[in-house]
Amino acid sequence: MTRNWTPGSADAALSTIAATPRLVVALDFDGTASPLVPDPMAARALPEVAVQVARLAALPDTVVAYVSGRSMHDLRVITEHTDDSLIALAGSHGAQYWYPGVGAAEADSHTAEGSREELWEAARPIIDRYEGAELEPKTFGMGVHTRTATPEVEKAVFAEIDALVAERYPHWRRRSGHRVLEFSSRDEGKDAAMTALREHFDATAILFAGDDVTDEDAMRVLTGDDLGVRVGPGESAAELRVENPQQIALLLETLADERTSRRE
Repeated sequence: MTRNWTPGSADAALSTIAATPRLVVALDFDGTASPLVPDPMAARALPEVAVQVARLAALPDTVVAYVSGRSMHDLRVITEHTDDSLIALAGSHGAQYWYPGVGAAEADSHTAEGSREELWEAARPIIDRYEGAELEPKTFGMGVHTRTATPEVEKAVFAEIDALVAERYPHWRRRSGHRVLEFSSRDEGKDAAMTALREHFDATAILFAGDDVTDEDAMRVLTGDDLGVRVGPGESAAELRVENPQQIALLLETLADERTSRRE
């Protein structure tokens, strides 16, 4: 059962994971490190989150990773990621990776040549008819955002896009989240990202935080040594819940403080 974490309070689960020998802190970006904003490409990590991410990434035997449904290109833009960054990235729901000291680790594409472009071309006239709906081209498919649309517009545009994809690419994976509908030719979810990060960094535990339905793929594969943190409302397999990205910053600060003190 998910329980609320009170900022500033001691918590046995946080203390336990702070003591693990090799820790991966994996964070969803939109709605977790960053508030949800009308323009998806304008999203940036809260300054207080960025400070704690940098603190954790500088600690020995500690890795921070952003795990997102964004394509790798867009994820690097919104995270302000550079080639010398200490932050790992998992994009496209676990189909693309970037590792510190290694660089990009692109997954093999199983998308038929030209299929995503054909879908974009067919979807654009539909999306353009609806105020507040936006197309997000992705490496393995596309997303339709409705953050500034009315609920009625969202329902209508999603229905038309669902019908389009069902007709042309019925086997593509469908995902829905906070004001977004996504389709991908790849089957990977954030559960795959947890496995890849665990193996690559030989992690003894993972702390994963996320706010959306797609993040539950990752929550459900966490082990007894790991810790899941849900941001905001909704059913979740996470152990802890915080209210918003501002509280994620406070939770990361508590984690960094405890992990630092155990190494002094």
